[in-house]
Amino acid sequence: MLEAIGLDEAHTAVYRVLLALPSADLEQVARASSMSVREARGILDDLEELGLIARQASAPDRVVASPPSVALRPILLERERRLTEAHEALVHLSDLYREGAAQRAAPDVVDVVLGPEAVVQRLGQLQAAAKDEVCAFVLEDVALLSGADNTEEDRALARGVRYRVVVETAVLDRPGFVDVVRELEPLGEEVRVLPSLPTRLFLADRSLALLPMYSHGERRVSGALLVHPSGLLDLVVAMFEQAWRDAPRLFAERAEVVEPVEQPVDRDLLKLLLLGLTDAAAGAQLGISVRTVQRRVAELMELAGVATRIQLGAEAVRRGWV
Repeated sequence: MLEAIGLDEAHTAVYRVLLALPSADLEQVARASSMSVREARGILDDLEELGLIARQASAPDRVVASPPSVALRPILLERERRLTEAHEALVHLSDLYREGAAQRAAPDVVDVVLGPEAVVQRLGQLQAAAKDEVCAFVLEDVALLSGADNTEEDRALARGVRYRVVVETAVLDRPGFVDVVRELEPLGEEVRVLPSLPTRLFLADRSLALLPMYSHGERRVSGALLVHPSGLLDLVVAMFEQAWRDAPRLFAERAEVVEPVEQPVDRDLLKLLLLGLTDAAAGAQLGISVRTVQRRVAELMELAGVATRIQLGAEAVRRGWV
């Protein structure tokens, strides 16, 4: 409740306790809040300094809660004033930045970000600042930041930012990757697949792109290039959009099924095999054995009336199974 004014859950808990009591001494507060006397004393001092509690006139060792409408309103108004000033400063600084960007010479359309830590920080900043869309190329090897560690992605999806991601086929071999995609799709993330990609890429709102920079031919990321609005950025956007158009969706929207598939998992199995995964990799993503994969493929071939897997793929597409 009081996090908005810079206080943590412990301060909120103590204030709530005092609001429900006519007054309380230090021991009562500590007992009711399940904390030590020393910890309770520190919190009471903080609350008193903010004007959220006061000493009882007739018993200075006891405290009473100040009315929230009286104690919290000035603090909230001051926070609102500071936020307004910060927003105005942001607008002013953004205007200055745009003026400077308009004067950039050709070499100035690219900033160099040096060091892995700086690259990870910039990735987080771009996602935190994104308003509409984030686009990315993901290669087979994890460079600096795994999907599980990318907490800014979760925050961006939660506030409605769309993610369009193209991954290399080998990325599907990562344990649990397909399950993660299933979880994120309803939140606004769509994943498409190509056999290979030319580079890692991160694009925020089509206004800034982050491209990796390699050191001495190694694949290890030593830095990155931050590309500002320019003809170069237009080329990067065009490269992504071309790959996006060429890449099949990992889990396509269900087409009208001409002939149903009996087992619900078989549709996903067909999709993974058509994307180039081996029987072992597809089985690992679906939690089934290689023998089960092979048996179900044989059943599907029989159902489709074909003799080879290539024919099965073509027939699966024709019948709307994938």
